[in-house]
Amino acid sequence: MVKITVAGTGYVGLVSGTCLADFGNHVICVDTDAKKVDGLNKGVIPIYEQGLDEIVERNIAAGRLQFTTEFAATVKYSDVVFVAVGTPPAEDGGADMRYVERVIRDIGRCMERYTVIVDKSTVPVGSGRQVKAWLREELDKRNEKIPFDIVSNPEFMREGTAVYDFLHPDRVVIGAESDEARKIMKTVYRPLYLNEIPCIETGLESAEMIKYASNAFLAVKIAFINEIANLCEKTGSDVRDVAAGIGCDKRIGKQFLQCGPGYGGSCFPKDTQAIALTGRRYGAPLSIVEAVIASNERHKLKMIEKIEAGIGDEGVRGKTLAILGLAFKNNTNDMRESPAVTICEGLAKRGAFLRVYDPSAMEEAAWRLSSIKNSVYFAHDEYDAANNSHALVLLTEWHSFGNLNLQKISELLSQPFFFDLRNMYKHEEIEAAGFKYFCIGRGTDA
Repeated sequence: MVKITVAGTGYVGLVSGTCLADFGNHVICVDTDAKKVDGLNKGVIPIYEQGLDEIVERNIAAGRLQFTTEFAATVKYSDVVFVAVGTPPAEDGGADMRYVERVIRDIGRCMERYTVIVDKSTVPVGSGRQVKAWLREELDKRNEKIPFDIVSNPEFMREGTAVYDFLHPDRVVIGAESDEARKIMKTVYRPLYLNEIPCIETGLESAEMIKYASNAFLAVKIAFINEIANLCEKTGSDVRDVAAGIGCDKRIGKQFLQCGPGYGGSCFPKDTQAIALTGRRYGAPLSIVEAVIASNERHKLKMIEKIEAGIGDEGVRGKTLAILGLAFKNNTNDMRESPAVTICEGLAKRGAFLRVYDPSAMEEAAWRLSSIKNSVYFAHDEYDAANNSHALVLLTEWHSFGNLNLQKISELLSQPFFFDLRNMYKHEEIEAAGFKYFCIGRGTDA
């Protein structure tokens, strides 16, 4: 049993700490928010993630998982400290490292023996060296020569399936510079080694680059299929058939070839901006990534134009629109960089009134959409959103949205416009129900 501290109980910290405890380690998650910590110790989970509540409950009961605000005592107790605090976008598009620096300096002020410090946060290439310098600086202030190792161990969890992804990863990346640190990390992840999950052992910089390069490549695939979808609309092609055809090529793969209103969330927008900035700083610009960032922003705006054009010459001014889905994807309540925010704001600025609903993101939506609050009604469910609306706009692929009572929706809408921006329905099905149907990349309904 490895004794582990996880600094931060946000999305990455909470899921990682809980799953590491499920591996048999003793984990203490630390956060400065006393109310949040108290809730977690009582089994109150602050994020929506399938299966997380059960694993938290099981490991608290087993004595392997605790939550506290006492950072110093916890660090002194631990063999490994995972740093899992946020690295939000800075003004220049890079990662804001202030929270990481704060945690590292706090570690340096209280550590008493050899400790492995693990960067679990998404940090720019070269951050491991900076972390090492901060830690040494704090130890020097104490006149201490305590040994330590820095490890880069990026996460590859998808929101909505984060627990499964952590327990069944495609690979574990360990960027380290000593055999002792690698040995300890392999003990931390022992169940995965027993299941023969590939382990990529690298240096610090390579591990940091793997994280950014992975997310940038996936963002490229999403932006690519969205642009192909736009072309399919003009040519009479069906993007679903095109995606299936190219996805069967093993060199390409089927994943991330589902077109939609654009990518969002906590990773892709932030990480593409950060790696693009790194490229410019090192004089090795990533023109493909730069183009993807611009393409994704254009695509979100194109969705607004699509809705306006579909409704007709009058556009959306004075119209009421039912918006189904606010989270950036299904199975999460996360609205960070969600295309729905851009689209809702754009529609409101064009004079539309919005009746919005999401199964999990309504609480977050109350402040994410605060800039247009006078143009928004927060509906109780899908049908309340549709009531007396001129059009229905489907933005997030929640399973419940793919099984709507179309007759009821038709009766509730004052006009028959149905904008399916996730391609969840078939033309014939929606048109048979009396709707004017608009989707993405299928035929010539642009």
